[in-house]
Amino acid sequence: MPRTRSSLCSLMLAAGLVPALARPADDKPAAIEGKWTAESAVRDGQAAGDVVGNRLSLTGGHFEIRSKDGELLYAGTFRASPSAKPAAIDFEHAAGSLKGKTWKGIYDVEGDTLTVCDNAPNLTMGRPPSFMAGKGSGYVLVTFRREQR
Repeated sequence: MPRTRSSLCSLMLAAGLVPALARPADDKPAAIEGKWTAESAVRDGQAAGDVVGNRLSLTGGHFEIRSKDGELLYAGTFRASPSAKPAAIDFEHAAGSLKGKTWKGIYDVEGDTLTVCDNAPNLTMGRPPSFMAGKGSGYVLVTFRREQR
């Protein structure tokens, strides 16, 4: 009987730990949720001043990008895969000229800084392999700062 009880306890302990160990400690998609303001941007190797000041909202699987003047530029849903290396994010557009199209990107979040690199300038490009948006790359690299609550 003690052996059965010991085996049962081991099995229960392992069942509880396996899911916890299977997910990396930094696997927190909620870390990117919130409101962010673009501080710098590079598109195809050139400074993208028109992006600086734009505001990105990521909440409950939905995204919005508004101009610095508050005009809605893009909206839809997003999917983040924080355990991918690098972490991946897809922005699927729900309205406007990009309706049904998806920006494929990667992201990194450190404290109040979110860096996103995606194929918004050229949807025929795949997901960027790194955080670079050099000349002719078809990528945009944007650094955001979290808005204070």
